[in-house]
Amino acid sequence: MVQYPLKFSVTAELESGISKNWSSRDNESRTIPVAIPPEFEGPGGGCSPEDFFALALLNCFAATFKVIAERSQLNFKSLRLEGVLTVDRDPQGKPWMAQFDMGVTLVSPSDRSRAERLLKKTSESCLIHQSVKTAISTRYEITDEM
Repeated sequence: MVQYPLKFSVTAELESGISKNWSSRDNESRTIPVAIPPEFEGPGGGCSPEDFFALALLNCFAATFKVIAERSQLNFKSLRLEGVLTVDRDPQGKPWMAQFDMGVTLVSPSDRSRAERLLKKTSESCLIHQSVKTAISTRYEITDEM
């Protein structure tokens, strides 16, 4: 059983200058290259905060589904996810993460009707999805591998 509260530590250290990339570290001290993206006049060449945000939304769904499927004894061949994050301005003109559109393809589940219920349950249970004000739309497809 998970014991709350949980804490996840991250670190970053960087030098001044928009063109200088830097590294961040996660709670297991893995190094992650970070950069300001070209869309914000940076050099690119590393993950941007926007990439991390979109990856967090995508991978939270993936992790939540894996746990729910395991506990429900649903086997599947693969889960394919794709997402597009739209950064826009809010009504006050401030930039924000406005929309995340996600496509979910579940391949060869052991029980199709249970899989449909579990995909919906995952959307309702995903911790990060429930924690952001970004609008999230999800398209589901269940298919058999050919």
